Amino acid sequence: MTRHARPPHRTGPLSVIHPHAAGIDVGATEHWAAVPGGDPAPVRRFGACTADLEQLADWLAGCQVTTVVLESTGVFWIPLFELLESRGFEVRLVDARQMRRIPGRPKSDVHDAQWLQRLHTYGLLAGAFRPDEPVCVLRSYLRQRAMLVTYAAQHIQHMQKALTQMNVKLQHVVSDITGVTGLAIIRALVAGQRDPTELAKLRDDRCGHSAADIARALYGTWRAEHLFALKQALELYDFYHRQMATCDRQIEQQLQQFADKSGGQPLPPKARRRRRGGNRPGFDPRGALYRMAGVDLTVIEGIEESTALVVLSEIGTDMSRWPSAKHFGSWLGLCPNHRISGGKVLSRRTKPCANRAAAALRLAAQALHRSQSALGAFLRRLKARVGAPKAITATAHKLARLVYSLLKHGTAYVTQGMEEYERRYRERVVRSLSRRAKELGYALVELPAPAAAQPLPT
Repeated sequence: MTRHARPPHRTGPLSVIHPHAAGIDVGATEHWAAVPGGDPAPVRRFGACTADLEQLADWLAGCQVTTVVLESTGVFWIPLFELLESRGFEVRLVDARQMRRIPGRPKSDVHDAQWLQRLHTYGLLAGAFRPDEPVCVLRSYLRQRAMLVTYAAQHIQHMQKALTQMNVKLQHVVSDITGVTGLAIIRALVAGQRDPTELAKLRDDRCGHSAADIARALYGTWRAEHLFALKQALELYDFYHRQMATCDRQIEQQLQQFADKSGGQPLPPKARRRRRGGNRPGFDPRGALYRMAGVDLTVIEGIEESTALVVLSEIGTDMSRWPSAKHFGSWLGLCPNHRISGGKVLSRRTKPCANRAAAALRLAAQALHRSQSALGAFLRRLKARVGAPKAITATAHKLARLVYSLLKHGTAYVTQGMEEYERRYRERVVRSLSRRAKELGYALVELPAPAAAQPLPT
Protein backbone atom coordinates (compact mmCIF):
# COMPACT_ATOMS: atom_id res chain seq x y z
CA MET A 1 0.00 0.00 0.00
CA THR A 2 1.47 3.34 -1.05
CA ARG A 3 0.74 6.72 0.44
CA HIS A 4 -2.42 8.40 -0.75
CA ALA A 5 -2.66 11.74 -2.47
CA ARG A 6 -4.26 14.66 -0.68
CA PRO A 7 -8.00 15.08 -1.18
CA PRO A 8 -8.97 18.05 -3.35
CA HIS A 9 -9.41 21.39 -1.61
CA ARG A 10 -13.05 22.46 -1.52
CA THR A 11 -14.74 25.71 -0.61
CA GLY A 12 -18.41 26.49 -0.09
CA PRO A 13 -21.19 24.03 0.72
CA LEU A 14 -20.71 20.34 0.07
CA SER A 15 -22.26 18.94 -3.09
CA VAL A 16 -22.87 15.36 -4.11
CA ILE A 17 -20.10 14.20 -6.41
CA HIS A 18 -20.79 10.46 -6.55
CA PRO A 19 -24.53 9.82 -6.07
CA HIS A 20 -24.16 6.08 -6.72
CA ALA A 21 -21.29 5.44 -4.33
CA ALA A 22 -20.78 2.51 -1.95
CA GLY A 23 -18.38 2.08 0.95
CA ILE A 24 -16.94 -1.25 2.11
CA ASP A 25 -15.15 -1.88 5.40
CA VAL A 26 -12.76 -4.72 4.58
CA GLY A 27 -11.88 -7.45 7.06
CA ALA A 28 -10.15 -10.82 7.13
CA THR A 29 -13.33 -12.91 7.51
CA GLU A 30 -16.14 -10.50 6.67
CA HIS A 31 -16.88 -7.31 4.73
CA TRP A 32 -19.49 -4.67 5.61
CA ALA A 33 -20.91 -2.75 2.65
CA ALA A 34 -23.02 0.43 2.71
CA VAL A 35 -25.00 1.81 -0.24
CA PRO A 36 -27.25 4.90 -0.65
CA GLY A 37 -30.47 4.89 1.37
CA GLY A 38 -32.78 3.71 -1.42
CA ASP A 39 -32.20 0.04 -0.54
CA PRO A 40 -34.34 -1.51 2.28
CA ALA A 41 -31.16 -2.72 4.00
CA PRO A 42 -28.47 -0.17 3.04
CA VAL A 43 -25.79 -1.85 5.18
CA ARG A 44 -25.12 -5.57 4.81
CA ARG A 45 -22.54 -8.09 5.94
CA PHE A 46 -20.82 -10.46 3.50
CA GLY A 47 -18.26 -13.20 4.00
CA ALA A 48 -14.77 -13.14 2.58
CA CYS A 49 -14.92 -16.27 0.39
CA THR A 50 -15.06 -15.93 -3.39
CA ALA A 51 -18.74 -16.91 -3.54
CA ASP A 52 -19.50 -14.22 -0.95
CA LEU A 53 -17.61 -11.64 -2.97
CA GLU A 54 -19.64 -12.56 -6.04
CA GLN A 55 -22.85 -12.02 -4.03
CA LEU A 56 -21.53 -8.66 -2.86
CA ALA A 57 -20.82 -7.59 -6.45
CA ASP A 58 -24.29 -8.72 -7.56
CA TRP A 59 -25.90 -6.75 -4.73
CA LEU A 60 -23.95 -3.61 -5.60
CA ALA A 61 -24.95 -3.93 -9.24
CA GLY A 62 -28.61 -4.37 -8.20
CA CYS A 63 -28.36 -1.17 -6.14
CA GLN A 64 -27.09 0.67 -9.27
CA VAL A 65 -23.75 1.41 -7.63
CA THR A 66 -21.10 2.65 -10.04
CA THR A 67 -18.19 3.55 -7.77
CA VAL A 68 -16.91 1.76 -4.67
CA VAL A 69 -14.43 2.87 -2.03
CA LEU A 70 -12.42 0.35 0.00
CA GLU A 71 -10.40 0.88 3.14
CA SER A 72 -6.93 -0.60 2.78
CA THR A 73 -6.51 -3.32 5.40
CA GLY A 74 -3.41 -5.48 5.04
CA VAL A 75 -3.75 -7.53 1.86
CA PHE A 76 -7.37 -8.50 2.48
CA TRP A 77 -8.60 -5.84 0.04
CA ILE A 78 -6.78 -7.29 -2.98
CA PRO A 79 -9.23 -10.11 -3.94
CA LEU A 80 -12.22 -7.82 -3.49
CA PHE A 81 -10.58 -4.98 -5.42
CA GLU A 82 -9.68 -7.21 -8.36
CA LEU A 83 -13.13 -8.83 -8.50
CA LEU A 84 -15.03 -5.54 -8.37
CA GLU A 85 -12.74 -4.00 -10.98
CA SER A 86 -13.31 -6.98 -13.29
CA ARG A 87 -17.07 -6.49 -12.89
CA GLY A 88 -16.85 -2.94 -14.21
CA PHE A 89 -17.04 -0.92 -10.98
CA GLU A 90 -14.89 2.14 -10.45
CA VAL A 91 -12.95 1.06 -7.36
CA ARG A 92 -11.00 3.47 -5.19
CA LEU A 93 -8.64 2.39 -2.44
CA VAL A 94 -8.12 4.83 0.45
CA ASP A 95 -5.81 4.96 3.41
CA ALA A 96 -7.41 4.22 6.77
CA ARG A 97 -5.77 7.37 8.19
CA GLN A 98 -8.17 9.53 6.18
CA MET A 99 -11.08 8.30 8.28
CA ARG A 100 -9.38 8.99 11.61
CA ARG A 101 -9.31 12.73 11.11
CA ILE A 102 -12.89 13.24 12.35
CA PRO A 103 -13.09 12.89 16.16
CA GLY A 104 -16.21 11.79 17.99
CA ARG A 105 -17.40 9.35 15.36
CA PRO A 106 -18.57 5.94 16.70
CA LYS A 107 -16.19 3.12 15.86
CA SER A 108 -17.72 -0.09 14.50
CA ASP A 109 -17.68 -1.96 11.20
CA VAL A 110 -21.17 -0.73 10.34
CA HIS A 111 -20.34 2.90 11.10
CA ASP A 112 -17.05 2.62 9.20
CA ALA A 113 -18.83 1.40 6.06
CA GLN A 114 -21.46 4.16 6.31
CA TRP A 115 -18.79 6.79 6.92
CA LEU A 116 -16.80 5.62 3.90
CA GLN A 117 -19.91 5.77 1.73
CA ARG A 118 -20.84 9.24 2.96
CA LEU A 119 -17.36 10.73 2.50
CA HIS A 120 -17.05 9.22 -0.98
CA THR A 121 -20.48 10.57 -1.95
CA TYR A 122 -19.22 14.11 -1.35
CA GLY A 123 -15.86 13.46 -3.00
CA LEU A 124 -13.85 13.85 0.20
CA LEU A 125 -11.66 10.75 -0.22
CA ALA A 126 -8.52 10.61 -2.33
CA GLY A 127 -7.64 7.25 -3.84
CA ALA A 128 -4.28 5.63 -3.39
CA PHE A 129 -1.97 5.30 -6.37
CA ARG A 130 -2.22 1.99 -8.21
CA PRO A 131 -0.40 1.55 -11.53
CA ASP A 132 -1.80 -0.13 -14.62
CA GLU A 133 -2.40 -3.88 -14.54
CA PRO A 134 0.78 -4.96 -16.43
CA VAL A 135 2.87 -2.82 -14.07
CA CYS A 136 1.07 -4.35 -11.08
CA VAL A 137 2.02 -7.82 -12.32
CA LEU A 138 5.65 -6.77 -12.77
CA ARG A 139 5.60 -5.18 -9.31
CA SER A 140 4.34 -8.41 -7.74
CA TYR A 141 7.19 -10.38 -9.31
CA LEU A 142 9.76 -7.82 -8.13
CA ARG A 143 8.40 -7.84 -4.59
CA GLN A 144 8.45 -11.63 -4.55
CA ARG A 145 12.07 -11.54 -5.68
CA ALA A 146 12.96 -9.02 -2.97
CA MET A 147 11.45 -11.37 -0.39
CA LEU A 148 13.58 -14.24 -1.73
CA VAL A 149 16.70 -12.06 -1.46
CA THR A 150 15.84 -11.36 2.18
CA TYR A 151 15.39 -15.05 2.94
CA ALA A 152 18.69 -15.93 1.23
CA ALA A 153 20.48 -13.25 3.25
CA GLN A 154 19.24 -14.82 6.49
CA HIS A 155 20.92 -18.09 5.58
CA ILE A 156 24.18 -16.29 4.87
CA GLN A 157 24.06 -15.24 8.51
CA HIS A 158 23.37 -18.87 9.48
CA MET A 159 26.47 -19.98 7.56
CA GLN A 160 28.56 -17.32 9.30
CA LYS A 161 27.24 -18.45 12.67
CA ALA A 162 28.09 -22.10 11.98
CA LEU A 163 31.60 -21.16 10.83
CA THR A 164 32.13 -19.03 13.94
CA GLN A 165 30.98 -21.85 16.20
CA MET A 166 33.61 -24.08 14.58
CA ASN A 167 36.17 -21.25 14.98
CA VAL A 168 36.68 -21.06 11.21
CA LYS A 169 37.58 -17.43 10.42
CA LEU A 170 36.62 -17.52 6.77
CA GLN A 171 34.66 -14.25 6.93
CA HIS A 172 37.83 -12.46 8.12
CA VAL A 173 39.99 -13.43 5.13
CA VAL A 174 37.43 -13.06 2.33
CA SER A 175 35.27 -10.00 1.76
CA ASP A 176 32.18 -12.08 1.03
CA ILE A 177 31.66 -15.72 2.01
CA THR A 178 29.18 -16.06 -0.87
CA GLY A 179 31.81 -14.95 -3.38
CA VAL A 180 33.84 -17.25 -5.59
CA THR A 181 36.41 -18.16 -2.93
CA GLY A 182 34.01 -18.29 0.00
CA LEU A 183 31.40 -20.54 -1.61
CA ALA A 184 34.06 -22.86 -3.04
CA ILE A 185 35.56 -23.38 0.44
CA ILE A 186 32.16 -23.84 2.11
CA ARG A 187 31.07 -26.42 -0.49
CA ALA A 188 34.34 -28.27 0.01
CA LEU A 189 33.82 -28.26 3.80
CA VAL A 190 30.31 -29.66 3.39
CA ALA A 191 31.68 -32.29 0.99
CA GLY A 192 34.11 -33.53 3.67
CA GLN A 193 37.38 -31.68 3.01
CA ARG A 194 39.13 -30.67 6.27
CA ASP A 195 42.73 -29.96 5.22
CA PRO A 196 43.27 -26.16 5.43
CA THR A 197 46.02 -26.28 2.82
CA GLU A 198 43.79 -28.02 0.29
CA LEU A 199 40.93 -25.66 1.09
CA ALA A 200 43.19 -22.62 0.58
CA LYS A 201 44.01 -23.84 -2.94
CA LEU A 202 40.42 -22.97 -3.87
CA ARG A 203 41.33 -19.30 -3.48
CA ASP A 204 40.47 -17.10 -6.48
CA ASP A 205 43.33 -15.12 -7.98
CA ARG A 206 41.49 -11.86 -7.25
CA CYS A 207 41.34 -12.55 -3.50
CA GLY A 208 43.21 -9.98 -1.40
CA HIS A 209 44.65 -12.45 1.14
CA SER A 210 47.30 -15.01 0.35
CA ALA A 211 46.77 -18.75 0.40
CA ALA A 212 48.80 -18.98 3.61
CA ASP A 213 46.55 -16.46 5.40
CA ILE A 214 43.45 -18.30 4.26
CA ALA A 215 44.84 -21.68 5.34
CA ARG A 216 45.66 -20.30 8.79
CA ALA A 217 42.06 -19.11 9.19
CA LEU A 218 40.58 -22.49 8.22
CA TYR A 219 41.70 -24.51 11.23
CA GLY A 220 38.57 -25.35 13.18
CA THR A 221 36.82 -27.74 15.52
CA TRP A 222 34.77 -29.93 13.22
CA ARG A 223 31.81 -30.77 15.43
CA ALA A 224 29.06 -32.71 13.71
CA GLU A 225 26.17 -30.48 14.80
CA HIS A 226 27.84 -27.33 13.46
CA LEU A 227 28.69 -29.00 10.16
CA PHE A 228 25.07 -30.12 9.90
CA ALA A 229 23.87 -26.54 10.45
CA LEU A 230 26.34 -25.28 7.83
CA LYS A 231 25.15 -27.87 5.31
CA GLN A 232 21.47 -27.00 5.79
CA ALA A 233 22.16 -23.26 5.59
CA LEU A 234 24.07 -23.77 2.32
CA GLU A 235 21.29 -25.90 0.85
CA LEU A 236 18.67 -23.32 1.76
CA TYR A 237 20.85 -20.53 0.33
CA ASP A 238 21.15 -22.45 -2.95
CA PHE A 239 17.42 -23.19 -2.96
CA TYR A 240 16.43 -19.54 -2.65
CA HIS A 241 18.86 -18.58 -5.39
CA ARG A 242 17.27 -21.17 -7.68
CA GLN A 243 13.91 -19.63 -6.84
CA MET A 244 15.34 -16.21 -7.67
CA ALA A 245 16.47 -17.51 -11.06
CA THR A 246 12.94 -18.78 -11.72
CA CYS A 247 11.55 -15.40 -10.67
CA ASP A 248 13.99 -13.65 -13.01
CA ARG A 249 12.62 -15.64 -15.94
CA GLN A 250 9.08 -14.57 -15.03
CA ILE A 251 10.20 -10.93 -14.78
CA GLU A 252 11.92 -11.13 -18.16
CA GLN A 253 8.79 -12.59 -19.75
CA GLN A 254 6.59 -9.92 -18.18
CA LEU A 255 8.85 -7.15 -19.49
CA GLN A 256 8.34 -8.47 -22.99
CA GLN A 257 4.56 -7.90 -22.63
CA PHE A 258 4.88 -4.09 -22.60
CA ALA A 259 4.44 -2.06 -25.75
CA ASP A 260 7.64 -0.82 -27.38
CA LYS A 261 7.97 2.92 -26.68
CA SER A 262 11.52 3.25 -27.98
CA GLY A 263 10.29 4.27 -31.45
CA GLY A 264 12.84 2.00 -33.07
CA GLN A 265 15.74 4.00 -31.62
CA PRO A 266 18.71 1.85 -30.55
CA LEU A 267 19.68 1.74 -26.90
CA PRO A 268 22.58 4.17 -26.33
CA PRO A 269 25.78 2.56 -25.03
CA LYS A 270 26.38 2.75 -21.32
CA ALA A 271 29.56 4.53 -20.29
CA ARG A 272 29.98 3.12 -16.79
CA ARG A 273 30.13 -0.60 -16.13
CA ARG A 274 29.84 -2.32 -12.77
CA ARG A 275 30.57 -5.88 -11.87
CA ARG A 276 27.57 -8.12 -11.52
CA GLY A 277 26.61 -8.69 -7.87
CA GLY A 278 25.21 -11.86 -6.40
CA ASN A 279 21.67 -10.49 -6.14
CA ARG A 280 21.47 -8.75 -9.50
CA PRO A 281 18.94 -10.10 -12.03
CA GLY A 282 20.05 -13.08 -14.09
CA PHE A 283 19.36 -11.14 -17.30
CA ASP A 284 20.15 -7.66 -18.57
CA PRO A 285 16.99 -5.60 -17.89
CA ARG A 286 18.34 -2.38 -19.41
CA GLY A 287 17.16 -3.07 -22.95
CA ALA A 288 13.71 -4.28 -21.83
CA LEU A 289 13.26 -1.23 -19.58
CA TYR A 290 14.29 1.05 -22.45
CA ARG A 291 11.59 -0.47 -24.66
CA MET A 292 9.06 -0.25 -21.83
CA ALA A 293 9.67 3.42 -20.93
CA GLY A 294 11.15 4.82 -24.16
CA VAL A 295 14.03 6.32 -22.17
CA ASP A 296 17.06 4.95 -20.35
CA LEU A 297 16.95 5.71 -16.63
CA THR A 298 20.53 4.55 -16.19
CA VAL A 299 21.80 7.76 -17.83
CA ILE A 300 21.12 9.39 -14.46
CA GLU A 301 24.15 9.22 -12.21
CA GLY A 302 23.72 6.63 -9.45
CA ILE A 303 20.83 4.70 -11.02
CA GLU A 304 21.78 1.20 -12.12
CA GLU A 305 19.69 -1.43 -13.92
CA SER A 306 18.35 -2.98 -10.71
CA THR A 307 17.35 0.43 -9.35
CA ALA A 308 15.59 1.38 -12.59
CA LEU A 309 13.77 -1.97 -12.55
CA VAL A 310 12.43 -1.37 -9.04
CA VAL A 311 11.44 2.25 -9.72
CA LEU A 312 9.57 1.50 -12.95
CA SER A 313 7.82 -1.50 -11.40
CA GLU A 314 6.52 0.73 -8.59
CA ILE A 315 5.51 3.88 -10.50
CA GLY A 316 5.02 2.73 -14.09
CA THR A 317 5.66 5.07 -17.00
CA ASP A 318 2.58 7.33 -16.87
CA MET A 319 3.71 10.54 -15.18
CA SER A 320 0.34 12.23 -15.71
CA ARG A 321 -0.69 10.79 -12.33
CA TRP A 322 1.38 13.56 -10.73
CA PRO A 323 0.88 17.17 -11.93
CA SER A 324 4.49 18.15 -11.29
CA ALA A 325 7.82 16.89 -9.99
CA LYS A 326 6.96 18.42 -6.61
CA HIS A 327 3.84 16.27 -6.34
CA PHE A 328 5.91 13.24 -7.32
CA GLY A 329 8.52 13.95 -4.64
CA SER A 330 5.81 14.46 -2.04
CA TRP A 331 4.16 11.15 -2.96
CA LEU A 332 7.52 9.42 -2.54
CA GLY A 333 7.87 10.93 0.93
CA LEU A 334 11.13 12.69 0.06
CA CYS A 335 9.89 16.25 0.74
CA PRO A 336 9.90 18.00 4.13
CA ASN A 337 6.58 17.83 5.93
CA HIS A 338 6.19 21.31 7.39
CA ARG A 339 4.21 21.46 10.62
CA ILE A 340 3.59 25.05 11.68
CA SER A 341 1.47 26.28 14.56
CA GLY A 342 1.18 29.87 15.70
CA GLY A 343 3.84 30.94 13.24
CA LYS A 344 6.36 28.53 14.79
CA VAL A 345 7.83 25.64 12.84
CA LEU A 346 7.29 22.51 14.90
CA SER A 347 8.85 20.00 12.53
CA ARG A 348 10.17 19.62 9.01
CA ARG A 349 10.71 15.87 9.05
CA THR A 350 9.62 13.83 6.08
CA LYS A 351 6.51 11.73 6.56
CA PRO A 352 7.01 8.07 7.47
CA CYS A 353 6.51 6.21 4.23
CA ALA A 354 7.19 2.60 3.21
CA ASN A 355 7.60 3.44 -0.47
CA ARG A 356 9.83 0.96 -2.28
CA ALA A 357 10.65 3.40 -5.09
CA ALA A 358 11.82 5.96 -2.51
CA ALA A 359 13.95 3.30 -0.79
CA ALA A 360 15.58 2.42 -4.13
CA LEU A 361 16.31 6.10 -4.82
CA ARG A 362 17.83 6.49 -1.36
CA LEU A 363 20.17 3.57 -2.05
CA ALA A 364 21.08 5.15 -5.39
CA ALA A 365 21.78 8.46 -3.63
CA GLN A 366 23.97 6.75 -1.05
CA ALA A 367 26.03 5.20 -3.87
CA LEU A 368 26.95 8.71 -5.08
CA HIS A 369 29.27 9.39 -2.14
CA ARG A 370 32.42 8.88 -4.20
CA SER A 371 30.98 10.14 -7.48
CA GLN A 372 32.81 13.02 -9.15
CA SER A 373 29.57 14.38 -10.62
CA ALA A 374 27.65 17.42 -9.41
CA LEU A 375 25.18 15.13 -7.64
CA GLY A 376 28.04 13.50 -5.76
CA ALA A 377 29.41 16.90 -4.76
CA PHE A 378 25.93 17.96 -3.62
CA LEU A 379 25.64 14.86 -1.43
CA ARG A 380 29.05 15.36 0.18
CA ARG A 381 28.50 19.07 0.76
CA LEU A 382 25.11 18.52 2.36
CA LYS A 383 26.36 15.54 4.36
CA ALA A 384 29.03 17.71 5.99
CA ARG A 385 26.44 20.34 6.88
CA VAL A 386 23.31 18.46 8.02
CA GLY A 387 24.41 14.84 8.35
CA ALA A 388 24.14 11.71 6.24
CA PRO A 389 20.40 10.85 6.62
CA LYS A 390 19.14 14.28 5.53
CA ALA A 391 21.74 14.53 2.78
CA ILE A 392 20.74 11.14 1.34
CA THR A 393 17.06 12.10 1.41
CA ALA A 394 17.74 15.43 -0.31
CA THR A 395 19.86 13.74 -2.99
CA ALA A 396 17.18 11.08 -3.48
CA HIS A 397 14.71 13.91 -4.02
CA LYS A 398 16.94 15.32 -6.76
CA LEU A 399 17.11 11.88 -8.37
CA ALA A 400 13.30 11.64 -8.19
CA ARG A 401 12.93 14.96 -9.99
CA LEU A 402 15.32 13.76 -12.70
CA VAL A 403 13.37 10.49 -13.07
CA TYR A 404 10.11 12.43 -13.37
CA SER A 405 11.54 14.78 -15.99
CA LEU A 406 13.11 11.93 -17.94
CA LEU A 407 9.89 9.93 -18.12
CA LYS A 408 7.74 12.98 -18.90
CA HIS A 409 9.92 15.11 -21.16
CA GLY A 410 12.51 12.72 -22.60
CA THR A 411 16.27 12.31 -22.58
CA ALA A 412 17.16 15.61 -24.28
CA TYR A 413 15.41 17.66 -21.60
CA VAL A 414 17.19 15.88 -18.75
CA THR A 415 20.58 15.95 -20.48
CA GLN A 416 20.28 19.70 -20.96
CA GLY A 417 19.28 20.16 -17.33
CA MET A 418 22.17 18.04 -16.04
CA GLU A 419 24.67 19.90 -18.21
CA GLU A 420 23.35 23.21 -16.88
CA TYR A 421 23.61 21.93 -13.31
CA GLU A 422 27.20 20.78 -13.91
CA ARG A 423 28.06 24.19 -15.42
CA ARG A 424 26.64 26.10 -12.45
CA TYR A 425 28.42 23.77 -10.03
CA ARG A 426 31.73 24.43 -11.82
CA GLU A 427 31.14 28.20 -11.64
CA ARG A 428 30.51 27.98 -7.89
CA VAL A 429 33.73 26.00 -7.37
CA VAL A 430 35.75 28.48 -9.44
CA ARG A 431 34.33 31.46 -7.52
CA SER A 432 35.13 29.78 -4.22
CA LEU A 433 38.71 28.98 -5.27
CA SER A 434 39.23 32.53 -6.60
CA ARG A 435 38.00 34.05 -3.35
CA ARG A 436 40.22 31.74 -1.30
CA ALA A 437 43.26 32.45 -3.47
CA LYS A 438 42.69 36.21 -3.16
CA GLU A 439 42.53 35.95 0.63
CA LEU A 440 45.92 34.22 0.61
CA GLY A 441 47.47 36.77 -1.76
CA TYR A 442 47.35 34.71 -4.92
CA ALA A 443 45.47 34.94 -8.19
CA LEU A 444 43.67 32.12 -9.92
CA VAL A 445 44.71 31.84 -13.58
CA GLU A 446 42.87 29.71 -16.11
CA LEU A 447 45.15 27.45 -18.12
CA PRO A 448 44.71 27.25 -21.89
CA ALA A 449 42.84 24.25 -23.21
CA PRO A 450 45.14 21.38 -24.23
CA ALA A 451 45.71 21.08 -27.95
CA ALA A 452 44.12 18.19 -29.76
CA ALA A 453 46.41 15.23 -30.39
CA GLN A 454 47.79 15.19 -33.95
CA PRO A 455 47.35 11.94 -35.92
CA LEU A 456 50.49 9.92 -36.49
CA PRO A 457 51.94 10.05 -40.03
CA THR A 458 51.23 7.01 -42.15
